[in-house]
Amino acid sequence: MSPATISPDKPALRAQLRAARDGFAAAGSAAIIAPKAFVERLKPGMTVATYHPVGSEADPSQLAAAASGIGCRIALPFVTGRSAPIRFLIWQPGAALVPGPFNLRQPDAASEEAAPDVILTPLLGFDARFNRLGQGAGHYDRAFARYEAAWRVGVAWSVQELPAIPADIWDVPLHAIITEKGMSWHNEA
Repeated sequence: MSPATISPDKPALRAQLRAARDGFAAAGSAAIIAPKAFVERLKPGMTVATYHPVGSEADPSQLAAAASGIGCRIALPFVTGRSAPIRFLIWQPGAALVPGPFNLRQPDAASEEAAPDVILTPLLGFDARFNRLGQGAGHYDRAFARYEAAWRVGVAWSVQELPAIPADIWDVPLHAIITEKGMSWHNEA
């Protein structure tokens, strides 16, 4: 997306980014793999919150598989509505999931809740300053504020990068971003 076509209006920008993401994903020639720097950051016993992609979201399953392979616990988001806080529930890879709002697939509500050490987050757009643009409900921004010590990692397609994301005071930047091209991160993260 060229800077001349970037809308400063977040709803319009979300629509533009969804279209770019949909087109890229439809080509089907890319996958997110677990970069060495990501895997080296993980330790057995950590809780890694991931997600099941909806539509054309970048698929973090190889990141979750790498985390599970070294002994991390895997959690998935559990959402009940737009204004309710997101919870992260422990999930065993391959276990059944239940339908949730917004076309989510999530663990059963009775699953154990966990505080994540790493949060893999879907997004619509990101920039070089590690700002992210999500769906607009604020679920992940509130989760980032709640779990301040968690390592925040955006997972996206490279076509979702913009020169700048309009950030509000409540927006929490990421520590790292993983695309099909690799990983970039803050050195202090």
